[in-house]
Amino acid sequence: MLSEQEQLRRDKLKQLRDLGIEPYPAAQYHFTHHTADIHENFDKHPDNYKQVRLAGRLMSMRVQGSASFAEIQDHTGRIQIYVRRDDICPDEDKTLYNTVFKKLLDLGDFIGVEGYIFRTQVGEISLHVEKMTVLAKSIRPLPVVKTDEEGKVYDAVTDPEFRYRQRYADLVVNPQVRETFVKRTKIYQTLRDFFNAQGYLEVETPILQAIPGGASARPFITHHNALDMPLYLRIANELYLKRLIVGGFEGVYEFAKDFRNEGMDRTHNPEFTIMEIYVAYKDYLWMMDFTEEMIEKVALALHNTTKVTVGKNEIDFKRPFARLTMRDAILKYSNNEIDIAGKNEDELRAFCQQKGIEVAPSMGKGKLIDELFGELCEGHLIQPTFITDYPIEMSPLCKKHRDNPELTERFELIVNGKELCNAYSELNDPIDQYERFQDQLKLSAKGDDEAMFIDLDFVRALEYGMPPTSGMGIGMDRLTMLMTGEASIQDVLFFPQMRPEKRAEVAEVADYVAIGVREELVPILQKMGFNTIEALRQASAGKLLNDIGGMRKKMKLETVKPATKEEIEGWLK
Repeated sequence: MLSEQEQLRRDKLKQLRDLGIEPYPAAQYHFTHHTADIHENFDKHPDNYKQVRLAGRLMSMRVQGSASFAEIQDHTGRIQIYVRRDDICPDEDKTLYNTVFKKLLDLGDFIGVEGYIFRTQVGEISLHVEKMTVLAKSIRPLPVVKTDEEGKVYDAVTDPEFRYRQRYADLVVNPQVRETFVKRTKIYQTLRDFFNAQGYLEVETPILQAIPGGASARPFITHHNALDMPLYLRIANELYLKRLIVGGFEGVYEFAKDFRNEGMDRTHNPEFTIMEIYVAYKDYLWMMDFTEEMIEKVALALHNTTKVTVGKNEIDFKRPFARLTMRDAILKYSNNEIDIAGKNEDELRAFCQQKGIEVAPSMGKGKLIDELFGELCEGHLIQPTFITDYPIEMSPLCKKHRDNPELTERFELIVNGKELCNAYSELNDPIDQYERFQDQLKLSAKGDDEAMFIDLDFVRALEYGMPPTSGMGIGMDRLTMLMTGEASIQDVLFFPQMRPEKRAEVAEVADYVAIGVREELVPILQKMGFNTIEALRQASAGKLLNDIGGMRKKMKLETVKPATKEEIEGWLK
């Protein structure tokens, strides 16, 4: 059931067509400028703006007699337009102004305007319109953003449920949101330029995989009908990129969509973007230096400084970053209560339970250490810090440490209390790799549904020989959150995953009658947009009394007995 506003807009749509104006014309509209260009350059070069064509969405209208002001918005900003009846209607027919502009256009409609730029008496840069074209009619009202007399927003559209579910409308009424996504693109471009300058190749690897390898995570499962086999949405692209190093590429990288069938919170979405890079003949020490340089470049490209404010924290991405081993970090932030070196699974589980850290029986030594680190250490690591030298149980794809076979040559970069990067000296011993996969099978048998799958083809690839290699993965969503100061991953994704939208069930006539509404009044209430009993009961009795009377006349239902105040108050009990 359409609301009154939606129906009115559809009526205007028909009226435009009755006037011979197509509300959705097929022909392209050639605009000459964007609003930001005009605001930035008009005073420097006013002669360049004597003939201007703009296209955009109507965002405000101050309709007067024979001359009116309005604002249009394109993707760069807004500009005021001045519409004078005799300028856009130089002949006797004034329909375009008197009917189309004043009566049939609504906020949200797209129009094309042509004219010249000038400054008003109060100094505002504006377009004096000489021609106007309807480009698209909006038949659903935009959410209302309230501004004061100076144009400052004092009541913005901030409801997250609306903003994330209807991002298209969010971008219209909250144009500052666009800046986050413009910066996101700049982050990608900065990384690409940095990698390409080193001679590394951007590649693509399969999203649908027969074996979801490369990480410990629960996958999404689908079915390929033609091959009659299960397939998995990839949880990581690591193993395919390393196959390319086996094949002879010196450096490869990919911006990959990965999918993990796990929980959702302000830093996790089941579909996310990761950048992984693999470089032959390098190790994790080289990759730490490389990562520092990369992150510093991104900060400078976006902010012209290495300092970024995230919530209450000012984070400095200037090189070098702090470095701390996993063992030393847990010692430090447990106040020397536990040294993970030499501790077995039972001892680690007992300590976790002593500290109230929830652990599952299926968790092996690696998962227990991971839980300890997350609970005890991560929240303290605000400034960029490399955590290095992870226990071997935590890293089934990582090379053993050159000085201690109980550890691996791995680092994670922790910033603002969260992991940002993960990197290894990659395991290239095929026999060792196969044995590590077998250990993962044992964890799976214990009930760990995130244990890694065995990828025998990857083992076969290693048997052909892979040179010493370092790899690094960085979460692009988290990097964007850090660099833009956003607190939630939903704010850096155009369309975050959400639960199915709950739609209110439209009430039947009997539902209205059950609360005391006379049957002949039901069509009037529905026309007014009260399609549920809940919506009706949220209305004010006095306003309902007036509005029902007006709608009754508009629908030409004068023979229907008007609603009384007592009746309406009875409905609202």
